[in-house]
Amino acid sequence: MENIYLIFVVILFALAVSDLIVGVSNDAVNFLNSAIGAKAAPFRIIMITAAAGIFLGATFSTGMMEVARKGIFNPQYFYFSDIMVIFMAVMLTDIILLDVFNTIGLPTSTTVSIVFELLGAATAVALIKVYHNSDIPVGDHINSAKALAIISGILLSVAVSFIAGAIIQFFTRMFFSFNYAKRLRYLGPVWGGIAITAITYFILVKGAKNASFMDDDTKAWIAANGESIIFYSMVGWTILLAALKSLFKTDILKVIVLIGTFALAMAFAGNDLVNFIGVPLAGFEAFKIFLSHPGADPDSLLMTGLSGKVHTDTYMLVIAGLIMVATLWTSSKAKTVIKTSVDLSRQQEGEERFGSSFFARSMVRGAINTSKAIKKVIPSPVTSWIDKQFDQSEYELQREKLGKEAPAFDMVRASVNLVVASILITIATNYKLPLSTTYVTFMVAMGTSLADRAWGRESAVYRITGVLSVIGGWFLTAFTAFTVVFIVANIVYFGGFVAILILITAVIYFIFRSYTRFNKKKSTESEVSEMEIEEIDGHILSSSVLNKCKLSVSAIIKEVADVYDTTLAAFEAEDRKKLKETTKEVEQINKKTKQLKNNIFSTVKKLQEEEIDSGLYYVQVIDYLRETAHCLTYIANPCFEHVDNNHKIFTPEQFEELEDIKKELSEIIDESVNTIDSSAFENLDDLLSKAQALISRLRTYRKEQLKRIKKSKASTKGSLLYLNILHETQNMILHLVNLLKAQRDFVNFKSTDNKLDL
Repeated sequence: MENIYLIFVVILFALAVSDLIVGVSNDAVNFLNSAIGAKAAPFRIIMITAAAGIFLGATFSTGMMEVARKGIFNPQYFYFSDIMVIFMAVMLTDIILLDVFNTIGLPTSTTVSIVFELLGAATAVALIKVYHNSDIPVGDHINSAKALAIISGILLSVAVSFIAGAIIQFFTRMFFSFNYAKRLRYLGPVWGGIAITAITYFILVKGAKNASFMDDDTKAWIAANGESIIFYSMVGWTILLAALKSLFKTDILKVIVLIGTFALAMAFAGNDLVNFIGVPLAGFEAFKIFLSHPGADPDSLLMTGLSGKVHTDTYMLVIAGLIMVATLWTSSKAKTVIKTSVDLSRQQEGEERFGSSFFARSMVRGAINTSKAIKKVIPSPVTSWIDKQFDQSEYELQREKLGKEAPAFDMVRASVNLVVASILITIATNYKLPLSTTYVTFMVAMGTSLADRAWGRESAVYRITGVLSVIGGWFLTAFTAFTVVFIVANIVYFGGFVAILILITAVIYFIFRSYTRFNKKKSTESEVSEMEIEEIDGHILSSSVLNKCKLSVSAIIKEVADVYDTTLAAFEAEDRKKLKETTKEVEQINKKTKQLKNNIFSTVKKLQEEEIDSGLYYVQVIDYLRETAHCLTYIANPCFEHVDNNHKIFTPEQFEELEDIKKELSEIIDESVNTIDSSAFENLDDLLSKAQALISRLRTYRKEQLKRIKKSKASTKGSLLYLNILHETQNMILHLVNLLKAQRDFVNFKSTDNKLDL
């Protein structure tokens, strides 16, 4: 019997390692987004700073480990076997949920996951016990007061973080403005002293009591001399920063951001480590209690021993810290989650990841009306002064000069993000409340971006929709975590060791599949990023636009031809799986063309004044390319739906006609690609004649199909699909013809322009 439960403990720790890897991938956004978004330092320096914070913060988390043992349920009412079922179900569920959210790139909360998983698993086991004639009510099994306090704290953190971030950023921006270079010379050391002292106080003075490496005398001395530490810290940091500024021209804001990154990574590790290893450590403690009662029945040994205070060995925290650091350096998914947070808080306009929603539109309208009403009350000199502090004209000019190297937001906002978030998280850690670091850091970042007027009328509805989508994902996490773990706990309870092995196999398969999909998605995004046009000193040359346009157009046209052929071949074979793959390929092609079209604004804006006419031709080419690719959507999707609904496919006669179309279209596309690649348009008229001939043939086939319908020789669904394919193929050819003409005009314009230059 002992061997079985020893295996359970080993499995729990193996799952803990996996959970650490998945969890850090999800939560890296919490402490990296500000430094990366502001480009405060090279990526390597930021990562080293965060890694050091994580490693040290892990040793501060020993007090938080009690949450997994007795924070959500009352262990004294559960038997040893019950506890192991709860912990096993929690770990299996946690890995799957976090990996799903990481893969789709949404920041979710590891704290919410673990809290609701513990709650769901404990509830499931408690119901089973009551069903088997337990005298203790289900409610007594749950630590309701503590659970409600934790859940309330998590939910409250959303509002508190957003409001705190917005208010502090508003006054900070008024204090420094966007043109903060001059003010920073004499106010920077004081601001840095205040910011770093606040971090020092909450992490050292308030957090020392949870440090596993400090003895009681050191903790007592820190607690007794808190005010002195604050005073000397304030004076010391102010003097040090002033000296660094005057002697070495050190950027004080960079120092604040890096120290803030270290502090937030430290606060994250101290608060969130329980989410990853708290459950396995609690399971290990339960196993030690079981071993201390030789001959005890695991189905009758109550886990009263877990109710007391248990010290967590420092070496376990250190090992966990090392795993977290290694994951931070190697995780690709972490960068995906970081991108979501940075995109939603960036200062400049650009492609928005999220769409519009009714609620977001209503909020923006309400905010505009409220702003107008407030401006009527406040004296105009005051509003003018405030507007001057928020004037971004010079800041935008600096950003344009930096081009792609421009930060998403400045370091004033980054410093506020880090200081406010680290203080809020550390306060929660000291009160042993597993506050969601994701909620806090994300909402602080959203609050500061709102106060900084980053949500202009061009982007506000999309940013708000994005924030609501992320928050909705958090609540979905809670509901999903409770529901899934409830089911898993029942499976583990009744299925035993065999069920656990099956579930572990399922988890491994699920993660492997998720990893494969993520790599495929990453590869596609890499292809999209390669379409970006090279900048020189913040400007784009029209020759670069032409070259990149030629390469992008040629590559996408080839993909369109390949997918067109594959779609019709898969339809003829009634290969549903292949057709589904083609719809995804079409989606990726459309994503590329959409990216090119979305970049038109920034591309034209960065063209040099004398080359602005090139923008007209570039816009035309990209528009026609987008329409050409879009036609493919209306061919691939209906074909898949037709086969998916098990409708009858085309007749041999119709497939023969389509085969002729495919051959002629393939020849036209091959010649088009060669023409674009070589920029030789001398034979364009011959190519256009072939295109016109194919269009005439399409009309002939359309008439033939109408005759079949008249003679009742064709099915309704099949006829509609066939006519649709002919129509969209014709549209594709027409758009391709227009694209070739626009590309020719673009090339001719550049040739004429170059001759004039000579």
